[in-house]
Parts: sequence; C-alpha cells; structure tokens
Amino acid sequence: MKIPVTIVTGFLGSGKTTLICSLLKKTPDRRLAVLVNEFGEVSVDGDLLHAAGEDSESKVEIHDLPNGCICCCVQDDFLPMMKRLQERKDEIDHVVIETSGLALPTPVMRALNWAEIRNDFELDSVLTVVDTPLLLQGKMESGNEVPGQAEAAEAETLITHERAVDDIFSEQLENGDVVVLNKIDDLSEDQLLAAEEMVRKKATKVRFLELAHGAELDTRLCMGLKLYDENSLPAFVPHHHGPGGHHHGPVSSTPGVGDAPPEDQSEFDGHAHGEMDDHEHGDGTHMHFHEHDVGWQSFVLHCHESQDAEKVKQAVQKVTEEQPVLRAKGFAVIEGKQHRLVLQAVRTRLQVYYEKEHVHAHDSTVVFIGYHPKRKEAIATMCEITGSKWG
Repeated sequence: MKIPVTIVTGFLGSGKTTLICSLLKKTPDRRLAVLVNEFGEVSVDGDLLHAAGEDSESKVEIHDLPNGCICCCVQDDFLPMMKRLQERKDEIDHVVIETSGLALPTPVMRALNWAEIRNDFELDSVLTVVDTPLLLQGKMESGNEVPGQAEAAEAETLITHERAVDDIFSEQLENGDVVVLNKIDDLSEDQLLAAEEMVRKKATKVRFLELAHGAELDTRLCMGLKLYDENSLPAFVPHHHGPGGHHHGPVSSTPGVGDAPPEDQSEFDGHAHGEMDDHEHGDGTHMHFHEHDVGWQSFVLHCHESQDAEKVKQAVQKVTEEQPVLRAKGFAVIEGKQHRLVLQAVRTRLQVYYEKEHVHAHDSTVVFIGYHPKRKEAIATMCEITGSKWG
C-alpha cells in the first residue's frame, strides 16, 4: 500500500501554512508527516506548523526543508528526507508537502516517480492556494508595481519582478488539481464568481475549485482524492551539479551592481524549452531561472530587546510600504507578554496575533522576502520606529 502525498503550493502569502494548520486539527485519525519548505533563513512557517501539530489530536510530525526552493533541491534535500520517511512507512498514513511561495510543484511531482521511492509513495493531489483579494486587485498579473518601486533607484530592474510574479503564479495554477480560493471572508458572491473566472482563464485544466472561509477546508476536498496513478507522472531525471556548481537557495544579501537580472529573461522562463511543450518544465529549468534571477532575496532581522507591540507593527508596516517586499513574517517578544506576537504581512497588508502557547524565546525575528529589498534601509526603519537595535 503506497502512502499518498499531497503537495500544497501557492505564491508568497497565499495562506498555505494557515490552511495546513487547520487541516492538522481535522485529521485526528491520520498519522501525518508534513514537509515544510521556506524561502528565508528562519523557519517561521515551520514553527507555526509545529505549534498546530502539538495542539491537534492527530499524530503529526513536522520536517523542515530550509533551502528556500524545494524545486531546486529535490535531490539534495527532498529525496533524502523521503527515503528517511520510507524507512518508517508503517508509521505514516499521509505526507503533506508545503512548497515555498517561489517554488513550482512540477519537480516535486516528478521526484515522487524516482525509482527508489515510487513503490512506497504516490501523488494524491496538488493544491494551489490563492490569495483571492490580491488576485481580484490584479496584483498577481504583469504590469503592476510593488511597494517601494516608484522610489527605488533601480526601478527599471523591478519590471522583471512583475513578470516573474505572473510566471510563477501561473505555473502554480496550471499544475494544481485543486485550486483553493483563500481569504474570501469579506468577498461578495459577484467577486467570488469573478475570481473563479480569472483562475479558469489562467488554468484551464484545473479539476476542482474550492472556497476556504477563514483558511478552513474540508479534508475530503483535498486529501484522499487519488487523482494520480503510477503511470501519470513523467520519469524523474536527476539534475547533477558538476564541481563548483551553484547552490540555488535564496540570496540572503543584496547583490552588487553587476548582479542585476538580465532585462530579457525569456530564455529562463520555462516556455518551449527544446522539445517540451509550452509550460512544461524540466527539473533543471526552474533552477536555471533562479540562478540567473538573483533579484528574489530574503533577509532576516533580529532584536534582543523586548518590543512595544504597536511600534513593531508600525515598523514592519512601514518597511513593506517603502520596500519592494512581497512577504514579511516573524515573531516579536513583547514587553509584559508571555506569548510572542506573530507578524504576517502580504505586500502592505499586515496581520498580527499572539501565539496560543508560551515559547521560551528571547529574540524577536522578522523575515523579509521581496525583489531587491534593501536590508540596510529596513534595519534603519525598524530601529527608528521601535527604538531598539535590529540587525
């Protein structure tokens, strides 16, 4: 009996982690292994999933794959992890894989057909989670500016960002079996119909389109669907790096002047490569894209001092407004509070709440992800508004 695998994909801030957290609480009868992959140096999503797993009645184990883009490290990180799970296959009922917001699901789908693991695992379905309000605002399309773009000295290089967002998001949609329209609580029926139409225009092969109120989804709509068999996935061909090969994780510092992405990235976007059909990516294609597009960067800021809740919220908000940041997430230790403040920003939309459980942490940590964000300016903003030292 093969172990079913569900892949959860979606762009930065779409709500993948929140959705999975809710699923963990609804599956007390399943022994779940969750693999979480993040674009950033600190596993914020991993911490949230660990907390959700401990809070649920189900038997959940969380495994972090921290190298930024799971589709770029299937052989180095993903496959070894799957082989370790394979050794304990009698203890696992279902595997859930959360990709980072900048990853494509295709290489992971192919990797499940790797000779050494395909007899014990099978792809059940691919879920693509969508930030519906951003979709309706046109923020997932080419030609829309991002926070801080107008003021950025290198504004011309950020044009590349607009296209990159659209390319990645479109590929995530096209490879999804189930598209989940998330964050719909304040949307009207007409808006939901408009969002559905936009999704179906971008992804004509989507099998199911579901609505998630409060990031809640019935497990019957996303687990145990059995949409694939052993013959429905292409063979996995490992991508080998020769001596001195590149590591394709996130760039954790701002590149130099000579590292700007090329103006024309059409040769890297995965469309019509060799004999492949349009939109079909080989295992090395997305690696090639990330290798040349060094604009996607992440950096983490730490502070050893307790924070004022309102000031740290204002600081993170201002960074997202002034910088080309698409995602910010982290934890802040608040003076006088036992529980950490969780900060979650998607573009300039910031959400905060306190953790349910007390964590013995003394540092505040915020990860910023974007296209050419400036670490020094972010540090200056955080220090100025909070009155504490960040770095």
